[in-house]
Amino acid sequence: MTVLILGVLLWWVAHLLKRVAPAVRGSLQDRMGDGSKGVFAVLILLSVVLMTIGYRGYTGEVYWTRNAALVGINNLLMLLAVYLFAASGARTRITKIIRHPQLTAFKAWAIAHLLVNGDMASFILFGGLLAWAVVSVIVINRQSEPPAPKDEYPVRKEVSAIIATLVVFGLVSGVHIWLGYNPFGA
Repeated sequence: MTVLILGVLLWWVAHLLKRVAPAVRGSLQDRMGDGSKGVFAVLILLSVVLMTIGYRGYTGEVYWTRNAALVGINNLLMLLAVYLFAASGARTRITKIIRHPQLTAFKAWAIAHLLVNGDMASFILFGGLLAWAVVSVIVINRQSEPPAPKDEYPVRKEVSAIIATLVVFGLVSGVHIWLGYNPFGA
C-alpha cells in the first residue's frame, strides 16, 4: 500500500510543481537547462512504475465487483476519455466548449475505473489521480485566462479525432485483454 501511495504522491509532485512552486522548477531549469525536463519525465515514469507495482501487489478489502451495467458505463466513459484526448490534440470543436479536454479525459478515465474496481487499491490509485486532475484544473484556472477560441474547426480534424479514438480504444482494450482484464465482460 505504501508503494502505491508513494507513486500517486510522486505523480502529484511531478505534475504540480511548476504550478504551485514555480521558483523551485525555475531554479532547477536554470541549473540544468532542458535537462530538467528529463528529470521530470523520469519522476513521472517512476511514479507510474510505483503505482503499477503497488496496485498489482495489493490484496485487501473489496467493496463491490463489476457488473454488466457498470462495465457498460465504464466503456462509454472510456470512449469519451479517449475522444477528449484525441480532440485535444486535433483541436476539434469540443475544445471550444471544454477548456481542459485532456484533464477532463483523465477525470473520465479515473471515474470509469472507480466504477468497475471497488477495492481499496483502486480508491487510492484512481481516486488519488482523479483528485489530482480536479486540483490541476483549479490551479490552472486560477493562474491563467482561457485561450481565445478558434473560429474554424475543419471536418477533417473531427474525423481524424474519431478515427484515432476508435483505434486507440481498440488498442487499449486489446492490452487489457492481453493482461487478463477483459473490459467487455462483467
